Amino acid sequence: MDKIELIATATFGLEAVAAQELKALGYNDLKVENARVTFNGDLSDICQTNLWLRTADRILIKVGEFRAETFEQLFEKTKALPWADWLPENAEFPVEGKSIKSKLFSVPDCQAIVKKAVVEKLKQSYKREWFEEKGPRFKIEISLLKDLATLTIDTSGAGLHKRGYRKLSSSAPLKETLAAAMILLSRWRPDRVLLDPFCGSGTLPIEAALIGQNIAPGIGRNFISEEWPVIPKQLWQSARKTAHEQADYNRKLDILGQDIDGEVLSLARYHAREAGVEEQVHFQKLPLSELRSRHKYGFVICNPPYGERLGDIAEAEQLYRQMGQIFRNNLDTWSYYVITSHEGFEKLFGRKADKNRKLYNGRIKTYYYQFFGPRPPKQTSNTK
Repeated sequence: MDKIELIATATFGLEAVAAQELKALGYNDLKVENARVTFNGDLSDICQTNLWLRTADRILIKVGEFRAETFEQLFEKTKALPWADWLPENAEFPVEGKSIKSKLFSVPDCQAIVKKAVVEKLKQSYKREWFEEKGPRFKIEISLLKDLATLTIDTSGAGLHKRGYRKLSSSAPLKETLAAAMILLSRWRPDRVLLDPFCGSGTLPIEAALIGQNIAPGIGRNFISEEWPVIPKQLWQSARKTAHEQADYNRKLDILGQDIDGEVLSLARYHAREAGVEEQVHFQKLPLSELRSRHKYGFVICNPPYGERLGDIAEAEQLYRQMGQIFRNNLDTWSYYVITSHEGFEKLFGRKADKNRKLYNGRIKTYYYQFFGPRPPKQTSNTK
């Protein structure tokens, strides 16, 4: 199989970050749109992008795209696509759908028509009338946007944020993909100290450790397309072998996670062990008021409480004032990166952000406030 059109889906606001990741992995000619980045590759790229992308949600194969204003058009054009190139005779192929601003607005009807069209095409390809659907799973999606139908097959299975290390969850956990994006957007480097004073179950520090040691985020999990006969097993084996070889497991990092909740910190330690980075992240039970550091020019990256529930807002606002005072007094050479849904955060914090980016934490619209600290002095070598 030659060129394949692939789509990396991403949460609104993270498309450009996912595109930067793809460029770093060597992909060019990217098409960046709302909630997705389209690029070209081959079968090995399905393996590589699933293993390596930190901020994308899924990797989809784009089987076809066409205009469809009637059910007949949807049926005939779907049937014309090369489904047997991907689906074996015993494939299980559920169809999911969504429709936005399209004449074909009934999603259940669209799903049923696509399913029927795929079955008809497979009948032609395999010369049989009935399919058991007891084999590997190929989740098909029909997406209709302004009468443009896009048909895809999901290669990931569980979303890419499910790295495999977070078996237990605390209340309001930060998604791994968003945590990774926050770190990548901060331009943090592994030779600098990183601190999360509201670390909760540890997602931000753990994602930083994975980035710092260049560990592929998908190295500890499986993907639905690993079961597909069309992708040779050795492609997955090779991609995993390369990922292990590229990891810098011996690199020492200075990453700190703090929280006032001892119970949630035990979760964080468990997750760090599961991720294989327990030696690189130090967790400590500590209130914000006791935050100190002997380090200079570090990075604070955090997701403090938003005060979403009525009655919690005043408490959150008081916390933001306290953050401003403590960061200024005790971490004056540091850079701060804070995500919150509070539009008045800068005023409460006592400083205007150098940069502000709108991101979505789940369905909550948030702002990623970025405050740049002074540059560290250049190291000069004393030569006699």
